[in-house]
Amino acid sequence: MQILIAPDKFKGSLTASQAARAIADGLHQAHPDWKLDCAPLADGGDGTLDAIESALGGTRHTCTVTGPLGSPVQASYLILPDGHTAVIETAQACGLSLFPAAQRDPLRATTYGVGQLLGYAVDHGCTRALVGLGGSATNDGGLGFLAALGARLTDAYGRDISSFDPQSLLKLAHIDLSPALARLAHTTLEILCDVQNPLCGPQGATAVFGPQKGVTPAQLPLLDHALFQWGQLLEYATGRAVCCRPGAGAAGGLGAALLSLGGIWHSGVSYLMHLVHWKDRIACADIVLTGEGRLDASSLFGKAPYAVMQSADAHGIPCYAFCGAVQPSLPPVTGLSQAYCIAPHLPESIRISQAASLLQMCVHRWALQFPLES
Repeated sequence: MQILIAPDKFKGSLTASQAARAIADGLHQAHPDWKLDCAPLADGGDGTLDAIESALGGTRHTCTVTGPLGSPVQASYLILPDGHTAVIETAQACGLSLFPAAQRDPLRATTYGVGQLLGYAVDHGCTRALVGLGGSATNDGGLGFLAALGARLTDAYGRDISSFDPQSLLKLAHIDLSPALARLAHTTLEILCDVQNPLCGPQGATAVFGPQKGVTPAQLPLLDHALFQWGQLLEYATGRAVCCRPGAGAAGGLGAALLSLGGIWHSGVSYLMHLVHWKDRIACADIVLTGEGRLDASSLFGKAPYAVMQSADAHGIPCYAFCGAVQPSLPPVTGLSQAYCIAPHLPESIRISQAASLLQMCVHRWALQFPLES
């Protein structure tokens, strides 16, 4: 029996690589003779750096950047073995996971640290950057990101904007991207993301993703209008239509800023599957196992486990998911044979703190029963 193990991260608990190891340990304990193939995945959000490093190797560089609320944070970027490709994970510099939920403040959160990370990679000699979008605490449209790369941002009186958060978007009157473009003149930007939302409007960054970042109903119209004005300025400055482009609303509108710089869009999970030679590996598999922190309706919109399920279905291979939580009312999912919560009777706090051992035990129990189930 050959098992392809392809989980996403368990957010707040396990990287995709750690989850894959826990699943493999559970399988090996039950069936030492089974052949196991680990292919941890990501979709461009949290865990993308780990997944690409697991697939390709490379060298991590850790530096101090401005965190989402202005305090310094330690963030990493990866330089691939080719020596000129950098992998930037947005969540490393401005992720929701960098501070407690009670401290979320979408009016202050900035992407400045992401621009610093990219700048460090360029200064290191990288001429290609893969930028993974997802998991951000921000709603600044990439204002901070562009400022960190040198863009000049001024108000109606020609004065430089001194803070780089959503509140400053309403003060802006002019954008000069030439310093940022000059800094990236020899760098190709590629975006890894599966979010298709536009910059603003009912399906935009603020309306859809703002509430999880702390945006209140009262703040929503103001922040959405701020992104609308920001998008108009970006389009005027670049001559590129970015506001309505699919993905412009990713990472609180950072997608729009990257598109305005000429970023090339890729499906995050498809790109990761390509990197790990997915087609060759699933062709050899008898069963596929996947998983993530929570399997729910949002999983069906571009997330890695759903892509795994679709691929398994296309190859006529059963696919099982092991997750920290499973939405009780989850509708039938094509390609999913069964989904399991790793410890349904334990509190969520325990499932998070002991995710590796609980995942391992759940998979072990399943593997012992699998011949009976089949």
